[in-house]
Amino acid sequence: MALVLDEPNDMDEAFEFNGFKFIANKDLLAQAQPVTVDFKGVGFQISSNLQMGGGCSSCSTDGSCG
Repeated sequence: MALVLDEPNDMDEAFEFNGFKFIANKDLLAQAQPVTVDFKGVGFQISSNLQMGGGCSSCSTDGSCG
């Protein structure tokens, strides 16, 4: 999961917390609950119940995916 700039639409649920507005696709939110967004000094950390499969094992800048 990631945060991106977007405008809400009919398929989204909107939330506001501490001056930040978040939107999430309703279907994805139903699969991922509970979702937690924490501010970690220079960015946000997202955790959820959603099990992500495949992809990279790390997010290094060299772009290596094993």
